[in-house]
Amino acid sequence: MANFRVGRVSQEVQREVNDILAKKIRDPRVKDVTITDVRVTGDLQQAKVFYSILSDKASDLKAAQEGLEKAKGLVRKELGSRLSLYKVPELIFERDESVAYGNHIDELLRGLNKD
Repeated sequence: MANFRVGRVSQEVQREVNDILAKKIRDPRVKDVTITDVRVTGDLQQAKVFYSILSDKASDLKAAQEGLEKAKGLVRKELGSRLSLYKVPELIFERDESVAYGNHIDELLRGLNKD
């Protein structure tokens, strides 16, 4: 029964964080950030937020991570006002490596097709 609630909270947090980043945060470092997944712990105390950005440059990745860490408090405060939870989960931002891994696999497959 609790697994259903964790799933619903994860979806709501993902939707709301995407909306908050798009509309409330004016930091240019996080303008191209897209939230790809959210994993909430069973006790709803922590939420690991996975994000991706379009750029592959190391400087852009570092700037996006710094911008998200800086905006973490405002995002959590906004989540508290938008969601009806007893306690708003602590947010942990982590880069989603699956997009880069998928691009790498695509390149490998294209290389096989050329030969």
